[in-house]
Amino acid sequence: MPKGLTFTNDFLKLFFNGGAIANLADNAAASPLTGLFLALHTADPGSSGNQTTNEISYTSYARASVARTSAAFLVSGRTVSLAALQAFPASTGGATTTAAFFSVGTNLSGTGKILYSGTLSPLIAVSNGVTPQINSGTIITED
Repeated sequence: MPKGLTFTNDFLKLFFNGGAIANLADNAAASPLTGLFLALHTADPGSSGNQTTNEISYTSYARASVARTSAAFLVSGRTVSLAALQAFPASTGGATTTAAFFSVGTNLSGTGKILYSGTLSPLIAVSNGVTPQINSGTIITED
């Protein structure tokens, strides 16, 4: 059963912007996340995966930190998009590989929890000297 549109919008703002849902949820925990972490994956990390599942590997790769604010994530209706282009570190070596999926998770490194994941379009071919980027048109839709 789908959520109501207003609640869906509030839910996404809670996760991506750190906004409260009046009388239901807030972001006032002792140490709430101030950022979320984007990762690139060579294959679908799946619903039971974590941030390391099928995570891309190239020399200099690191997850990208994005602030949990309305300036970084735009929420409208049932969708979330990046407010700006998000670049990852440039490849400085390693075999050519392809990023086909992305995820939004809770850890800068290690087996963090995936909150959302999706397909990249177009795919990103990563080789020496390439700086992978996720554009602001990348959208997450909540059902």
